[in-house]
Amino acid sequence: MIVAGLTGSIAMGKSTVGRMFAELGAPVFDADAAVREFYRSDEAAAVEAAFPGVRIDGDVDRGLLAAATLGDPAALRRLEGIVHPDVARRRQAFLAAAAAAGRRLAIVDVPLLFETGGEKTVDLVVVVSAGLEAQRARALSRPGMSEAKFAAILARQTPDAEKRRRAHWVIDTRGPYPATRAQVAAVLRALAPVPGRRPTDA
Repeated sequence: MIVAGLTGSIAMGKSTVGRMFAELGAPVFDADAAVREFYRSDEAAAVEAAFPGVRIDGDVDRGLLAAATLGDPAALRRLEGIVHPDVARRRQAFLAAAAAAGRRLAIVDVPLLFETGGEKTVDLVVVVSAGLEAQRARALSRPGMSEAKFAAILARQTPDAEKRRRAHWVIDTRGPYPATRAQVAAVLRALAPVPGRRPTDA
């Protein structure tokens, strides 16, 4: 089974591309969704213990958590130490299930793939990009986003140009939806004849 890492910086359209892969038949592991599930679980009590006041009615408030960690590398490392092991377990279970089902390709959608060294755990990397101008406009249109917050998030992320350089495929989302979907379909067609290389327990 081939495992492809899907990544991209904030507001580049990665989530949309992930949905396109799923719609076209590829199983997709969404790391952000796995984090949300973790935050709603009993295990998220560890997050509340590390950052008191961020858990409300059994769910971690991501806005409060962001305020507690943004611009604080030590706090961010504490949070990652709590969250990342659980997400890794969920990803391993997803890949094992995909392999058991005989799937030839599985997509792992990981926003910070390069930043966490995750590119070493996949067979190839697909980067979603739209250029800085479109990225900035999209990001600043989001509720609660500001220039300062956008800058702080970018500072944590590998530069887009570097991601593009290290990618096996780049999907450009500046065009209309059908054009992006056509690029996703092209990736799937290109991978169709490629033999899988990963063990079934990847």
